[in-house]
Amino acid sequence: MADINNTQYFSFSTDPEIRVKKVLDLVYNAMEEKGYNPVNQIVGYIMSGDPTYITSHKNARSMIMKVERDELVEELLREYIKHRSWELDQE
Repeated sequence: MADINNTQYFSFSTDPEIRVKKVLDLVYNAMEEKGYNPVNQIVGYIMSGDPTYITSHKNARSMIMKVERDELVEELLREYIKHRSWELDQE
């Protein structure tokens, strides 16, 4: 039994980049499992803000709504630039 005189510590990741990546991963996988095109559906959600573009399977809709849409765009762009996808087309 825990000593009630000691303070318990609660810790969680505060890095928004990690949180956004996890949400995108969860949403992508849930959409794929349900047979949707994840890219089209996520783009639809980002452009419109309508959460019905995202399945509720595995709580994906609820999770994506906890992240600001601009954070989703920032993370997607950051990953795109990091992998320099445009350079592959020039070879």
